[in-house]
Amino acid sequence: MLDKGAQAYVVTPLIEESEQLDLKNADLVYDQLKQDLFPYKVGLLHGRLSNEEKEGAIDAFSNGKFQVLVTTTVVEVGMDVKNATIMIVLDADRFGLAQLHQLRGRVGRGNKKSYAIFIADPKTQYGIDRMKALTDTNNGFLLAQKDLELRGPGDLTGIKQAGMPDFTVGDPVHDLKMMESAQEAASDLVSRENWDSDKENAGLVEYLSLTMDRYKDFD
Repeated sequence: MLDKGAQAYVVTPLIEESEQLDLKNADLVYDQLKQDLFPYKVGLLHGRLSNEEKEGAIDAFSNGKFQVLVTTTVVEVGMDVKNATIMIVLDADRFGLAQLHQLRGRVGRGNKKSYAIFIADPKTQYGIDRMKALTDTNNGFLLAQKDLELRGPGDLTGIKQAGMPDFTVGDPVHDLKMMESAQEAASDLVSRENWDSDKENAGLVEYLSLTMDRYKDFD
């Protein structure tokens, strides 16, 4: 497709080679593609470049001086190159679902047919389910729900970032409709003038006061 004037992103999870992780890195992929895709021009963009270098790479790609941009997730948001119609993500199973959804949003911004290609080799059922969710829908809200369902929110006021905590009121995945109704009712209540002075709400006010005291030391 490059021979027809298309431009492409190639996204890697790492900037440089790692002894601990056997994953694609931007430096190596950039060197390889410069040779393999010659005479097409290949650019490099990642977070360790200076601001001047990053701006130069973005401008060159935006203006069509590079046909391919090898990059990390720094292009996740903010890039708007309508001529870019190909998004290739290497080791896609190492990215979050929200990241992958944002990345594929970098293509298809013009009127040309576009493609997002995720190359992955997940080793667990969890990884397989994540990749399947990505191919099943383009709806960001549904993906966020699926991501929450698969990995769990962790400790909402602690440090654990995955896993399902013991919910005492409702499960945000399975009880979503109920929780939306509760949110609407709460919004309606606090919009009333002097709601916290109403004797009918005394128990709720006391509960909220105790809860706020419990978490007053959190940022």
